Amino acid sequence: MSAADVDVVVGVRLRRERMRSVINQRDFVRVADLSQMFGISEVTVRSDLDELAHRGHVRRIRGGAVPRGESSAERSFEESAGANAAAKDAIGRASANLIADGDTVLLDVGTTTTAVARALVDRADLTDVVVLTNGLNIAVTLEPAIPRFTVVLTGGTLRPLQHSLVDPLAGVVLERINAGTLFLGCNGVDPDGGVTNINLPEAEVKRRMLAAARRRVVTADGSKVGDVALAHLCDIDAVDLLITSSSADSQILQRLTEQGLEVLVA
Repeated sequence: MSAADVDVVVGVRLRRERMRSVINQRDFVRVADLSQMFGISEVTVRSDLDELAHRGHVRRIRGGAVPRGESSAERSFEESAGANAAAKDAIGRASANLIADGDTVLLDVGTTTTAVARALVDRADLTDVVVLTNGLNIAVTLEPAIPRFTVVLTGGTLRPLQHSLVDPLAGVVLERINAGTLFLGCNGVDPDGGVTNINLPEAEVKRRMLAAARRRVVTADGSKVGDVALAHLCDIDAVDLLITSSSADSQILQRLTEQGLEVLVA
């Protein structure tokens, strides 16, 4: 190997170590950001990240990478319920205002979608609305609206952490319906990473919900905008509307709108 070749190899190793250091200092680093930071192409960044992931130094996520030791612990519904409560209530009201008499709604699990359920119940003017959900607590929240609403549970295996119903069986109903509007919960909305979720069992149900609805609305408070979680649900262009809160990063919201996503700040 020539001296020039040695210099190239050493340079690549040093760059990857610096890249690894940057990733370890942050929760998530995007390919585009690393490309700009190191003055290299996105193709080269992906190659570097793939090699770092192969060596166990980082974990590859769609659109970038996260530290290998990053905690992926999922908080329970009760733990999450108090966080950003006012923002979630505002998102809930904005979401409920999209629904009209006779609509069919798919309502995903989560604390923000539970706020949507409360807001729907408060819409005393709404009648003949069918709501399908895989959330036990959401079904109970909607119960006071019966008989104005028809509430249908998907069925499935219970996940106590989120009071959610997942496969097997949860997808059977979803594969046979055509809903008007889906309100989807998630753990991250990012221009590069798309819409993501922290756990795999619920992610599969969410993907089936996306396929079953004509209008797809993501409900996510500002803390989730720009985040990327483990399981990829869909790309940004598969979503019609994001309803979020004023705490969301305005630059990321701008990037999302540039990709064609309608954004409503509640």
